[in-house]
Amino acid sequence: MRSRFLSNLVASQNFPFYVTGALFIILFGFGSVLFDGFFSLQVFLNLFIDNAPLIIVTVGITFTILSGFGGIDLSVGAVVSLSCMTLAVLMRDTTISPYVCMAIVLAIGFTVGLVNGLLITYFRLQPFIVTLGTMFLCRGLTAILSRDSVPIDNPQYSDLAFFSFEFGDYFLSLGAVIALFMVVLATLILRYTSFGRGVYAIGGNEQSAKLMGLKTDSIRVRVYIISGFCAALGGICYSWIMLSGYTLHGLGMEMDAIASSVIGGTQLMGGVGFMPGTLLGVMIQGSILTIISFQGTLSAWWTKIVVGLLLCLFIVMQALVNAHKNKLMNQIAEGSVKDSK
Repeated sequence: MRSRFLSNLVASQNFPFYVTGALFIILFGFGSVLFDGFFSLQVFLNLFIDNAPLIIVTVGITFTILSGFGGIDLSVGAVVSLSCMTLAVLMRDTTISPYVCMAIVLAIGFTVGLVNGLLITYFRLQPFIVTLGTMFLCRGLTAILSRDSVPIDNPQYSDLAFFSFEFGDYFLSLGAVIALFMVVLATLILRYTSFGRGVYAIGGNEQSAKLMGLKTDSIRVRVYIISGFCAALGGICYSWIMLSGYTLHGLGMEMDAIASSVIGGTQLMGGVGFMPGTLLGVMIQGSILTIISFQGTLSAWWTKIVVGLLLCLFIVMQALVNAHKNKLMNQIAEGSVKDSK
């Protein structure tokens, strides 16, 4: 009975999420045992505050991975950089309201996502190549705007950067609240809307989705628009942390987002994933970095090493889980054949 329960648990869609959740609890518990002051609400909230841009970017990139067809978006880090630089240059050289500047940045992210989606969908180009091209394009545009760091010293924008929601002795930044809102919104979209179900459907089997009458091309284009929009929004939150534009902002963020999504339970083949799991994936990275910060002598590069190992382990786990699911399905099919005889 117990073995059957474990078998069904491993085969369930939420098994990677359970593993990710357990891993986060272990890491946070490990830090709490080792370091005084680690086990506190503010340290926990800091995981959201420090990683708000990455959470938002990861939400967007999870949509692309779920859509299948090798779905990925390598341009998100460059869009973050372009967003920060555009905000900095606009507020330095013009008198445009910061809110209009942010709207312009979101429109840029929307446009980059639209271009990615159209090229991938209607020209059947590989997402890796298309988004690699737009990554270079956005990095180049950022360098054209300025090769030097451009500070953001607009008082109205700085007020947004330092704004926080306080409750007692604890606080949560505006960027963190936006990040959590995006996770909740994305979860609801994927779970309760026809578009969300369509994303899972085309990621699982695009041909079957077409036979069901789903507009697969439209869904895939919208997926990349969401990714571009989230990258621009993440860029705005990143600018609140850095208060500057620079060509190297967001460098490697696309890889951190992909790793967080996979560690959070999203399958690289598409069709399987749980958005709160991607949040836990980011928080695992944040927990590792926080432990290193409390330790004081280790390099921050250990975060990359540990995340790389975890990524490999989760990919292997995905392969083993899929093999187990296939085995169970074959057993069920053989049992059905025997019953019919």
